[in-house]
Amino acid sequence: KRNYKHLVETTTSIAEKVGGADIVSRIVIDLKDESEPYRRMVMDAIEKTISKMGAADIDLRLEEQLIDGMLYAFQEQTEHQDNTMLDGFGVVINALGQRTKPYLPQIAAIIKWRLNNKSGMVRMQAADLIGRVAVVMRTCDEIQLLQHLGVLVFESIGEEYPEVLGSILGALKAIVNVLGMEEMTPPINDLLPRLTPILKNRHEKVQENCIDLIGRIADRGATLVSDKEWARISFELLDLLKATKKSIRRATVNTFGYIAKAIGPQDVLATLLTHLRVQERQLRVCTTVAIAIVAETCSPFTVLPALMNEYRVPEMNVQNGVLKSLSFMFEYIGEMSRDYCYAVASLLEDALIDRDPVHRQTASAAIKHLALGVYGLGREDVLQHLMNFVWPNIFETSPHVIQAVTDAIDGFRVSLGPQVVFFTFYKVSSTLQGEFEMLFGRFITTCTLGTRTR
Repeated sequence: KRNYKHLVETTTSIAEKVGGADIVSRIVIDLKDESEPYRRMVMDAIEKTISKMGAADIDLRLEEQLIDGMLYAFQEQTEHQDNTMLDGFGVVINALGQRTKPYLPQIAAIIKWRLNNKSGMVRMQAADLIGRVAVVMRTCDEIQLLQHLGVLVFESIGEEYPEVLGSILGALKAIVNVLGMEEMTPPINDLLPRLTPILKNRHEKVQENCIDLIGRIADRGATLVSDKEWARISFELLDLLKATKKSIRRATVNTFGYIAKAIGPQDVLATLLTHLRVQERQLRVCTTVAIAIVAETCSPFTVLPALMNEYRVPEMNVQNGVLKSLSFMFEYIGEMSRDYCYAVASLLEDALIDRDPVHRQTASAAIKHLALGVYGLGREDVLQHLMNFVWPNIFETSPHVIQAVTDAIDGFRVSLGPQVVFFTFYKVSSTLQGEFEMLFGRFITTCTLGTRTR
């Protein structure tokens, strides 16, 4: 065990010199060794060798030995320490490609038998193996076999152990990816209602795979499900914006975009805007990102009127949420910002003269993305106007506000040119002689950093 890593690396290095098939042919018989740790080490060496050298030089006899040994090693696992066997199986099967077609019925039979095993760990390994071999099954045109496995996995969706349920959802996701929405068995309109209650499961693996699967269905097969069902799912998704894992939150906000594209932004947006009033900061931030993604997916003009109307609510969290949504939106839509500069100018003016420093900070961040997005598109007049409101905030003492204002000025430097920014600085410094050195230092720092990054 102590020399495991060095031995595998040495074997791989020798294989690079003499050829992968020669090394694999010498160690493949050890996949049936009595010692499980040794079998795991052999599988690791074969995986690394084939992933580097490929399987082109493996002949038919060695191919049969390899598949037979892998199936034996996979079924004889008792210690479930890592995914070495699964990863090795997946690498070899994918490297062989269409040459695995004769062995797929045998592999599928083993998977079906292990899916009904009383041990949860055995069921989890079988589901994970489906995820590894689904692409190869599609390559070999084993569509009926995939559909049959899809039905078996769907019947296991009531699994009690969350770790196993997460793997089952991952297997379903792999089958949906390779089969497509039309050929999927069971049909998507039967599958999706069974997934909605699983969203309440608090296990991270279950949440991540479930949201990924729902997002994929919303992206590719939204028309196969009723609008009412999508509205119900979007309401259930809101709780997942509070997830501790970032990948879950990212998958959730992307799914909001897919659902909005499927059923229109109005219902989704109404659901999201109500969440700007909650106290949890993380939930509000994720909500603003979701609103921005809906705006990017369904065009900003479908979202901007409701967003600007929401800014009229005299509540700090709501107004900050609207400004942050605008910031993310301008970041995502890029050059499309030129059509909305004049519409949001008065709102940004109001935020920049607000007493609350967070308002001014968030508005400055939005203006930075706006300025960078409309560079060279003839919107210099509105940018010059907004710069007159941003500039007084250079005297702020809060480091967060100073950083946001400096970034906004850097955006103006790109879109308006350093001459305009320097002239504005010169006018202000002429008026306030005592602050000249501080202003000049900040201006030079901004221009220097901007030049370096460009």
